[in-house]
Amino acid sequence: MELKVIGLGLGRTGTYSLKTALEQLQLGPCHHMERVAQNMPVHLPLWNELLNHPANFDAVYEGMQSAVDWPTAAFYKELYATYPNAKFILTHRSKESWAESFGSTIYKLLSGRENTPAPVQEWLNMVVKVIEKSGFPMGLDFQGLAERYEAHNKAVQALIPPEQLLVYQVKEGWEPLCAYLNVEPPTTEFPRTNNREEFWDLVNAATKPTS
Repeated sequence: MELKVIGLGLGRTGTYSLKTALEQLQLGPCHHMERVAQNMPVHLPLWNELLNHPANFDAVYEGMQSAVDWPTAAFYKELYATYPNAKFILTHRSKESWAESFGSTIYKLLSGRENTPAPVQEWLNMVVKVIEKSGFPMGLDFQGLAERYEAHNKAVQALIPPEQLLVYQVKEGWEPLCAYLNVEPPTTEFPRTNNREEFWDLVNAATKPTS
């Protein structure tokens, strides 16, 4: 199975809502960072290898029809070269709201990673490499985060041809997404999920020790 839809929006731009929506449209399973967190022994080595040698994407996306969120978004250049016929989606929001959301969730989690259990640290160390690849070293201030976020979005739009890229906010709902994907919009409400409280619930579930 080859990826048909690839989301290049950074985490905290509605990527979990998009994941859920794509799966409702029968374009799943959809890869998301949650998949890595739920099976770290399998997926961490694959992504760490890709960070060193970004070549074998088939291994990390085996069985997937779509992918969103990090780590995917960090590899936008390589993924466009590997899957030139895929449809790409850039989820976005204002740079200010993104910097505030990212800074109070993912960035906060990563800055305290030394206080987490060893297996979790291994995961978070991989995430640090992923966001660094996206242009976000640790230690940026609010303005730095906002500027780097805007730079990522501009770089994606400069690379992917306009007819192959949907620039999209999840608050727009089903219509633009389904029109782009050439599928009928569902009659159900568009999924809206993974606010900050849900983010920490997902993190706690991923980092909870197994008995």
